[in-house]
Amino acid sequence: MIIHWFRRDLRLTDNTALNAASRDSGGHVVPVYIQSDWKGSHRWTGAPRQEFLCGSLQALASGLEKAGSRLIVRKGSAIEELERLIAETGAEAVYFNRDPDPFGREAEKRLAALAKRLGLRTEGFTDVTALPPDAVLTGSGTPYRVFTAYSKAWLRVPTPTPDSAKLKLHAPLSALKSHSLPDLSDWELSSTAKIVKPGEPAARRRMEAFFASPVYRYQSMRDIPSAEATSRLSADLRYGTLSIREVIHRCRVAAGEASTAKERNSAQIFLNELIWREFYMAVLWHWPEVLEEEFQSQFRGLPWLYPQQKPTALPLRHSAVQPEEAFQRWCGGTTGFPIVDAGMRQLAATGFMHNRVRMIVAMFLTKDLHLDWRLGEQYFMQMLTDGEIASNNGGWQWSAGTGADAAPYFRIQNPWTQTAKFDPEGDYIKIWIPELRDLPGAIFSKPPRPGMRFARGYPLPIVDHAQERAITLEVFKAHGA
Repeated sequence: MIIHWFRRDLRLTDNTALNAASRDSGGHVVPVYIQSDWKGSHRWTGAPRQEFLCGSLQALASGLEKAGSRLIVRKGSAIEELERLIAETGAEAVYFNRDPDPFGREAEKRLAALAKRLGLRTEGFTDVTALPPDAVLTGSGTPYRVFTAYSKAWLRVPTPTPDSAKLKLHAPLSALKSHSLPDLSDWELSSTAKIVKPGEPAARRRMEAFFASPVYRYQSMRDIPSAEATSRLSADLRYGTLSIREVIHRCRVAAGEASTAKERNSAQIFLNELIWREFYMAVLWHWPEVLEEEFQSQFRGLPWLYPQQKPTALPLRHSAVQPEEAFQRWCGGTTGFPIVDAGMRQLAATGFMHNRVRMIVAMFLTKDLHLDWRLGEQYFMQMLTDGEIASNNGGWQWSAGTGADAAPYFRIQNPWTQTAKFDPEGDYIKIWIPELRDLPGAIFSKPPRPGMRFARGYPLPIVDHAQERAITLEVFKAHGA
């Protein structure tokens, strides 16, 4: 008998460790999910993600029942609960899919120590990423620090294809204790957003819909926030309700079946986004310290205004607004920059934000308000359904100018010109900011006249972008840029 420990792989299709456990045990698998026991506020998650987790576990339990098995749910310390389950079942091994983040890796070390003490076999598999984090290295055997070089090398490494083998599972011992499936109240949380439907069946429907048509328009439409043109598969990949191998495979099939060069290019651009995910996972694997400090060491100690409130000799153009208030206005979508506010309100309402807008709001926090990127990173992890530690950290450090990029610090997006380029008629802005729905969309592409509001009840811009951009460039140059 083999225990399969479900973690970030809440599916039955192409699940590397589960498939191996089924083959190696003749179907005598004990599927277990161990619910964390933290309560209340938490740095790395929030209600949208936990709600998606609960729904995905419900779908997983239903799928296991249809397959002739059942999901065992335990609560508490993962290693302690696994030890109890090993004793109850007499299992000869524990199979699991490896977690690339530092917290998951620490749990795996503790499991290895337990296995050694008990004389038990453990098997860890690559599943969260298509390739192991150390599979793509430079010619000298060191990890890549820049995406472009990494992506070229990644494309040269063969990626595994999905495993289409049908699962064979027998029901675990009927006497095994199992808790009820969790809900948000278990973590003292309540629903705050209308999230996408969780679970493997819903994930597969989203995947089919995307590869039926939108993938072929991805190149031209992916940056338009008002369009339903992105895959919406990010939460599914975060919780493993879809296999990354299958998504990559479908991407390559789409490129091969494309009717035009533009359609083929679109599928390849989407594949490039998946490679970004692999890259950020590798960065976190090799440099776990990025969760606490800047990837580029010369930028450690930048004078972010909040929460450190380090002294700086540079003039602060928005000194009339205290840094803590500036952060709260950013969170609440009341900065007076319509594209920024629309993004933050979309996030609060849905647990999701369009990727182009994520870049805009992140650069605004760090390069217009001069607030610490870690504030935004943490807020996104608490609000996003698809909050993924590696990708979220990588995206925030990229936007802040401190991350894995060749020359990032002078990339400072202008919210007004970004609006002109990607939401010229204000379609996206009007979805999320009702105060502005009756105005002509073109006016959102430049700031209002000094002292004038776009509309009654909507705030003045909190800062002058041009002035704050100049300050940002001074700060980075003073720190070795």
